[in-house]
Amino acid sequence: MVVETFENNMMEDGPVQSQTSQADFIKEELNFDIDPQDPMTKAALNEQPIEEWMDILGNGQLRKKVIRKGKNGTRPNTSDICTLKIIGKLQDGTIVEEYEELKIQLGDVEVIQGLDLAIALMDTDEVAEIEVNPRFAYGKLGKEPNIPSDATILYTVELKSVEIEEEIETLGINQRKEIGNKKRERGNWWFTRNEPTLAIQCYRRALEFLLPTESRSSYQNEIEDSTTDAELQALLEDRMKVYNNLAAAQMKTQAYDAALKSVESVLSCQPQNVKALFRKGKILHYKGEHTLAYQTLLQAARLEPETKAIQTELAILKEKNAKDAQHEKNLYRKMLGTHEKNNNISSKDAKRKNEIKTSSKVTWSLIGGATVATIGILLYRFVS
Repeated sequence: MVVETFENNMMEDGPVQSQTSQADFIKEELNFDIDPQDPMTKAALNEQPIEEWMDILGNGQLRKKVIRKGKNGTRPNTSDICTLKIIGKLQDGTIVEEYEELKIQLGDVEVIQGLDLAIALMDTDEVAEIEVNPRFAYGKLGKEPNIPSDATILYTVELKSVEIEEEIETLGINQRKEIGNKKRERGNWWFTRNEPTLAIQCYRRALEFLLPTESRSSYQNEIEDSTTDAELQALLEDRMKVYNNLAAAQMKTQAYDAALKSVESVLSCQPQNVKALFRKGKILHYKGEHTLAYQTLLQAARLEPETKAIQTELAILKEKNAKDAQHEKNLYRKMLGTHEKNNNISSKDAKRKNEIKTSSKVTWSLIGGATVATIGILLYRFVS
C-alpha cells in the first residue's frame, strides 16, 4: 500500500514538474536561493538557440553565439581543467591570439575575464563565438605586440574536453610546485596590469599548491617521505615569493592588516628577507605606526644599505618622526604653560594679600599712635 501510494505520488509529480521552470525547480526542490533575473543565472539556466547572440551580462559587454552545439549537460564547473582551441580577432579581422590546445583551470582567471565567464556556459565539443568588450578583455593597456588599447575582440572557441581537477594531496611535490608557480606568474601578470584583486585571487590559489598539506593521506605520506631536503627548500622559497607578492597586492587594495599577516608569514621563516622587511615597514607607515616602521626599515637598510627605495622611505619616516616628536613637545609645553600660568596667578594673589595685610598693619599702627598721643595731651591738661 505504501509503495503504491509512493508510485502514485511520483506519477502525480511528473506532469507538475514538467510545467515548472528550471529556476523554480532549483529554488523549490533543491532549496537554492537564486535570482532568476540575474543575467549570469539566466545565461546558465536557459538553453541558447544556435546562431543567436546571448547577452551574458545583460549590458552588451560580453556576448556569446553557438556555432556548433556540444553534448548536453557537459558544462564545466569551477576548477575543472578545460582544453580549448581559441582564435581571437580584432574587429578588422586581424588575428591577435591563436591556441590549438590551451589548457586552463576554469575560474582561476588564467585567461581574460570575458573568456573565463563565457567558457563556463559552453558544453563539451561546442564551438562558439564570444565577443568581449575591452573592459573584460585587455582594457586600456592592450597587450603587446598586437592588441591595441580599448580593443573589442571576437573569439572563436571550441571546448575540446573537460577534466575534473586532481586532488592536491595526490600530486607530487614537483607537480604542486609547477602548478603553484604557474598561478603565481599569472598573479604577477594581473598585478602589472593594476588588477590587484585578480592578482590576490591567483596568489591565494598558488598557495594552496605550495603550502604543505595539513592532513596527509597515506599516499601523500609516501610521496613526501621520498622528497629531498633540496626539493622542500625550493618549495619553501617559492611559497615565500607568493606571500611577498600577495602582500604587495593587498597593500594596493589597502588591506593592511591582511598584508601584515602575509609579510609575517615570510619573516617567520626568513627573518632577513629584505623585501618582506621593506613591505612591513611600508605597511606600518600606512597604519600610522611611524616609530615601528622606522625600526623595521633600519633592519632592511642594514642588510641592503645601498637600496634607494629603503633609504627614501627611511628619510620620509625620519622627517615624520621628527614632526611627531615636535608635536608631542608642543603638547607638553601647552600643558606645562597652563600650570605656570596658574602658578603665576596664585603667586600674584598671595603677593596682593600680603600687601593688603601690611597696609592694614601700618594703618592700625598709625591709628594706635594717634590715639595714645591724644590721650597724653588730655591727661597733661587735666593734671595742669
